[in-house]
Amino acid sequence: MLYRTNITNIGDPFVVSDGNEYIMYATTFDTKGFRYYRSDNLQDWSDGGVALDLSDSWANEDFWAPEVIRRPKDNKYVMHFTARHEKYKSLRLGVAVADKPQGPFKQVKNEPMFDFGYATIDGHVFIDDDGQVYFYYSRDCAENVVGDGHASQIYVVKLNDDLTEVVGEPKLLTTPTYPFEHDGDGSWLWNEGPAVLKKDGTYHLFYSANYYASRKYCVCVATSDKPDGDFVKLEEDNPILHADMQEVDFSGPGHNSFFTDKEGNLKTAFHIHTDVNKPSDDRRACIADVVYEDGSYRFVL
Repeated sequence: MLYRTNITNIGDPFVVSDGNEYIMYATTFDTKGFRYYRSDNLQDWSDGGVALDLSDSWANEDFWAPEVIRRPKDNKYVMHFTARHEKYKSLRLGVAVADKPQGPFKQVKNEPMFDFGYATIDGHVFIDDDGQVYFYYSRDCAENVVGDGHASQIYVVKLNDDLTEVVGEPKLLTTPTYPFEHDGDGSWLWNEGPAVLKKDGTYHLFYSANYYASRKYCVCVATSDKPDGDFVKLEEDNPILHADMQEVDFSGPGHNSFFTDKEGNLKTAFHIHTDVNKPSDDRRACIADVVYEDGSYRFVL
């Protein structure tokens, strides 16, 4: 089942389950930081207020793609987020911690979580069965020239068990190459919004491709037998979430994330353009079922 929620003028929705309540975070445009929304049925959502206030921070604009995970060692909640550095005018990833998913979240330090010397966005945490923590992110295309064009690429780096500091050096996982991953002439290409699931020993790396303000924005998948590569994109299977999967009002579905509902069912949250005739950063949060069949995940719309 597909839920087109009442949450609009956002992007990159991410949902956690907290007892009988669901909490949604998203890219925000009306707050210097991040708001949260609450629901008991996944369809009807209300504004819960500010989860993370960044009004006095290194981050001064472009508050994008928050993700929240409960930390295994102490059950605190950790938010990773994207924002633009006030001094360097470049995108970086930050981290904050709270006692509950509604917040208030507080930054671990008033600076980015790490700085590898380039713009980074869309952080995602995956904890493997052995407890090792992996952090996937996108190197933003605005400052990344690959060949003759600008490209966003997905990397992975290990995290400590606090989920707040990187361990070791990052590794490049994917670079956009296929026609569905670029804007038409190949001068701008995108692999962003990573999310990872593991099933039967296979790691499934979901990512978004193409331009977020295009109808062709979509979700794709690559697989590997290791969490840090080598991931293989299957051209015949991609994209796995795209505009043509619905007849109307389904422009630019992308930047998906995963969560489990109260009954233990796997769900995905993603956005579509609020106005199908005017694709832009005004997007609507959607939720759909996810099933695993014949070695692959499928979104049920």
